[in-house]
Amino acid sequence: AADKIRLIPQDFFAELCEQIIQHLNHKIPGVNTAELCQRIQTSGVEINIADLAKIANVLSFLFSTAARNTLSTEELITTLGSGTSTLPKHAVQVIRHVWNEQGKAIAVSEDATNVATVGQFVDMKWKLGVAMSSDTCRSLKYPYVTVTLTVADPSGQITDKSFEMTIPQFKNFIRQFKEMASVLETV
Repeated sequence: AADKIRLIPQDFFAELCEQIIQHLNHKIPGVNTAELCQRIQTSGVEINIADLAKIANVLSFLFSTAARNTLSTEELITTLGSGTSTLPKHAVQVIRHVWNEQGKAIAVSEDATNVATVGQFVDMKWKLGVAMSSDTCRSLKYPYVTVTLTVADPSGQITDKSFEMTIPQFKNFIRQFKEMASVLETV
């Protein structure tokens, strides 16, 4: 991970660290690595989304472990320095600054033993479509609904999950949402 961190400019690395801290403080549902990766690539840096996601996971583990052990800034930096692969100087400076400014908030707000083990629902989009024809069938003309769910996994990575449903399936889907809403109103 240290080799890939060297590629990331300091301002983008700082933004990634800030987003991870905000996620650990439950202020945002997750880190949008796809959007951040695109911006980094636009700046001329060659990095792929899988590598950026690994870096985000490592940083999330680093910050949550430091919070669980209530490490001071100096203890965290000393621990980082004792690793087998050394982080670039700019990364250590960013981690020091972010932890010094916001690390205590994690230690206070997050009971590290209660880390969520499931993802978090962020957004849902849907669209209605009609299949007109295909290679094997000249005239289909059946409607369908495409649903895209945006979900943040436990590490904070935001991903989109898409699926299609027939109209009867979509009606059942809506009915189940209405049932959930009525149950939640009674709580």
